[in-house]
Amino acid sequence: MFRKIILVVAFIAGPAWSENKSFDLQVPDILIESGFIKHLLPRFSLKTGIRITPVSESADAAFGAYGVAVFRQGEKIWHLEKVDGVYTDRFAQWLLSDIGKRTIEGFTQDGESLFFADVGVALEAQIITITGDAGQGEVVSLKKCGRCHVINASNRMKAIGSTPSFALMRTFPDWKNRFEAFFTLNPHPAFTQVKEVTEPFSAKLPSPIVPIEVTLEEIEAIVAYVAGIVPASLGAPMQSQ
Repeated sequence: MFRKIILVVAFIAGPAWSENKSFDLQVPDILIESGFIKHLLPRFSLKTGIRITPVSESADAAFGAYGVAVFRQGEKIWHLEKVDGVYTDRFAQWLLSDIGKRTIEGFTQDGESLFFADVGVALEAQIITITGDAGQGEVVSLKKCGRCHVINASNRMKAIGSTPSFALMRTFPDWKNRFEAFFTLNPHPAFTQVKEVTEPFSAKLPSPIVPIEVTLEEIEAIVAYVAGIVPASLGAPMQSQ
């Protein structure tokens, strides 16, 4: 009788524990509407026991234009951007594994595959176009980014140590995308505005501490400056997060 009670308790406790193995994934409507997400996520959960909830707002991870390239839809390359975590890391690893790639390419409509795991060739074909003024970019970077990031030797001792330097971020494979859209990536939306692009800060909320205002021209200049920075030497391959 005592043995049976233990088994029942273990059975009841098991699902409660597994419910904590989960995270939210921001998914664009185009992927939802294709039916691909209904194909992909349950198969990952079946293999790992990790439940993923697709959402439309900011989440622990996101399919989009930033992060690690994970699959291709026609000429469009989808990336996975995520916060560090056991479950999000597991998902990223699974997508790049052989079983993950087979799952991606196993989704078909009318017998034809719509998504592919061979993103390498497409990535090599992409041309990085730099149009900004690098000189202006250095000035703008020091003035508007230098309070947090190390831009170059001139502000090496004035930045916040916990934030990555420009040279470090230059090692990211998607560095150009990150700099072009930095104002959408946390924590920047809380204190950054781009003229004629972002909405004004809400009058109902306290004013941001030392807000930053930039123009699209200044962002292009920053990208041009960063393009000329020698990536930091890390000794081992750098993984973007």
